[in-house]
Amino acid sequence: MNKKKKTSPDAVIFTDEMPSYNRLERMGFDHRVINHNAKQYVNGNIHTNTIDGFWSLVKGGIGGVYKHVSPDYLQEYVNEYSFRYNHRKDEQPMFETFLNRIQPHA
Repeated sequence: MNKKKKTSPDAVIFTDEMPSYNRLERMGFDHRVINHNAKQYVNGNIHTNTIDGFWSLVKGGIGGVYKHVSPDYLQEYVNEYSFRYNHRKDEQPMFETFLNRIQPHA
């Protein structure tokens, strides 16, 4: 998979200091780093708290609800939790949101 084709060229990518992320700048991305090794967790608007929280929900949900996930369907589970996360503040019940997205509008 070509990750550069899957990421908007104007994306700002926030990561920790893991060395494998260093190539992001060489690939042309605006890469901002937070140094967890130095006990730095927020620097202005640079942080990984949002994505860390998202993955915590995914891992907890998979472990608590599904118990086991086949690698063949992992993307589907992530899609489900992404939908849930993106609609977590909706006033409308999530089931109704889901139904409205799959039913054609009259």
